[in-house]
Amino acid sequence: MYEPLKDIGPHFELSDTHKMVRQSVREFAEAEIAPYIKEWDQAHEFHKPILKKMADQGLLGISVPVKYGGGGLDYIALAIACEELERIDTAFRVILSVHNGLVESTIWQWGNMEQKKKYLPILATGEKMSTFGLTEPAAGSDPAGLKATCKLEGDEWIINGEKMWISYTESSDIFLAFAYEIDVRHKGMRAFIVERDFGGITSGNLHHKMGVKAGETGWVNFDNTPVPKENLLGQPEEGFKVAMAALDWGRYTVASGAVGGAKASLEAAVKYANERETFGKKIGQHQFIQGMIAESYSDIEAAELLTWKAGWTKNLGRVNTRETALAKWYATNAAVRCADRAIQIHGAYGFSDDYPVARYYRNVRGATIYEGSNEIQKIIQARYELGYYEDKPLRCMPPAYDPDEWAKENTDKF
Repeated sequence: MYEPLKDIGPHFELSDTHKMVRQSVREFAEAEIAPYIKEWDQAHEFHKPILKKMADQGLLGISVPVKYGGGGLDYIALAIACEELERIDTAFRVILSVHNGLVESTIWQWGNMEQKKKYLPILATGEKMSTFGLTEPAAGSDPAGLKATCKLEGDEWIINGEKMWISYTESSDIFLAFAYEIDVRHKGMRAFIVERDFGGITSGNLHHKMGVKAGETGWVNFDNTPVPKENLLGQPEEGFKVAMAALDWGRYTVASGAVGGAKASLEAAVKYANERETFGKKIGQHQFIQGMIAESYSDIEAAELLTWKAGWTKNLGRVNTRETALAKWYATNAAVRCADRAIQIHGAYGFSDDYPVARYYRNVRGATIYEGSNEIQKIIQARYELGYYEDKPLRCMPPAYDPDEWAKENTDKF
């Protein structure tokens, strides 16, 4: 006989805590971002004071343990926060993708105790902002093509090179940067926690983007930047593993945000379909419109379930490259489809800035490119299925969510 089941999870009902996160982040985004987003987007302006407000809301450390200055919530809570921010505009979800996902979570996973104690509290509270420096002018989906170099000289690493398409470069104080050690290509990638104050760092913004115009996207240059050797993240030969693990965190937050973007498109489409009339009836009564509404709804349901599965495996502390890649691939494509349908439902108005659906499309289209293009995500799925890839244990596994441990207050005994 089988043993009786004591837990029939996974569970598809959000906890009361998760519902509170959704409500509070939605209220925040609708009060602090929604009234101004059209103006910021059209002006190509990042409203930097929003960072302080996000910090005060607890968003910048939502899934960091309390003893490190965070909110002590799980990875599903992080997903919900990303979803609700992108429901208003992608630019503000990107902040969580980069600061919380790519940097904080990576330091939490790979950092030694001194690094965690030094950096997690100032990041989780928003005292310092951070960004992720992997992509270069000639290296994106092929990180082995990085040109940035590093060399150990005494007690310091000297970094040289340029990073491109980096989010919030001008607003960031800390960079998680990657470079190849000179004359060491095999396992030669190194990961560093770099502070702007170390010197030799210049940065600037890129302009004329198609979307995410209310956010910052830029470049950063390291010119003989000295980095203390204790700021090497992970073991020297683990730089590539650190980068790939970081992308798992980033792709999860991108997928989560894409669900919010898709929901925003569907909400706008439903609203318009219930207002606009043709041939003597609301356009929502026409079957072609109903078909598009149904397709968007099914896209969102599937995307959200894939994303929550990725979050569930993260809560368990598993390496989940396949799950995060699949969620990112499906959810971002779904968000593009939902935005495209919303534009079609709006007709000529959808092709203008009079309604938000054009902005939704411009924003979500970029998510199929960054954090690894969706073509890369598709290849990942095939290679897992064919048996070419498998998830192996890492020296530093993703931190499993422990509600009791993560809720503990700060003490001197970490």
